[in-house]
Amino acid sequence: MIPKELLKALRKIEITTNRLANEQLSGNYTSGFKGQGLAFREVRQYQPGDDIRTIDWNVSARMHEAYVKVFVEEREMTVMLLVDVSASKNFGTHTASKARVAAEVGALCAFSAIKNNDRVGLISFSDRIEKIVPPQKGQKHVLRVIREILGAQPQGTGTDLATGLHTLAKVARRRSVAFCLSDFFCSDYERALSLASARHDLIPILIADPRDEQLPDVGLATFEDLESGQEVLVDTSDPKVRAHYARAMMDQRNQQLRLFKKLGLDHCVVRTDRPYISPLRELFARRAKRVHR
Repeated sequence: MIPKELLKALRKIEITTNRLANEQLSGNYTSGFKGQGLAFREVRQYQPGDDIRTIDWNVSARMHEAYVKVFVEEREMTVMLLVDVSASKNFGTHTASKARVAAEVGALCAFSAIKNNDRVGLISFSDRIEKIVPPQKGQKHVLRVIREILGAQPQGTGTDLATGLHTLAKVARRRSVAFCLSDFFCSDYERALSLASARHDLIPILIADPRDEQLPDVGLATFEDLESGQEVLVDTSDPKVRAHYARAMMDQRNQQLRLFKKLGLDHCVVRTDRPYISPLRELFARRAKRVHR
């Protein structure tokens, strides 16, 4: 039995993201994400200018004149959602938690995919693999994927992105488009990210909250690491403390973005305090523009 609150949230996400997929992203998704590989369509007579490597020698021998194979690009793709459901995703100081934003962004990507008859699958992870939903088509399947993200009750609390990326290679045998939704607050994932991006069209979507970057001035405060449970007392009224925190977090964020750039990964940053449609629309448009050059 699905809890009523979860059903209500699921329905709201379905209505909102389905509309956004139709109105905001549909064209750019189709243009920006191409199928992988070619499918045979027919043979026809050779015409001047045809690539001789496409000549079908068996048919040509039977017909006593040259015939070539004609191929078309496969439009159908597999889209994988690689979603961080660790304890830090429950954090959020504004309109929504990171977990809610991840569910909505994942839903938007999934609805965009099924409108193009693509398959959608899910790998959710914490410090272990929490759930695997094999890729399938259809709106009913997408709603199941969203429900698994939104209603996740992970066994682990930490974050092991490398494990999620290695699992992607096992689940998605063929080259896929993989959206990786996480705040990327973890370590030792650089090699796994590089290997996964060599095999798949990997797109990091970094989910950020304002408190990831700035400490509020609230005097002495106890902060708890949601993943480790460790608590620390911090004097947030001290400008030096706040400045040090801001610098450290900015350095970490810049390091993440430099890694994405080094690997040539399309990526975007979505925030809990701002609408997520704009960075996603810009991401899709950027890809569409590059494809049509």
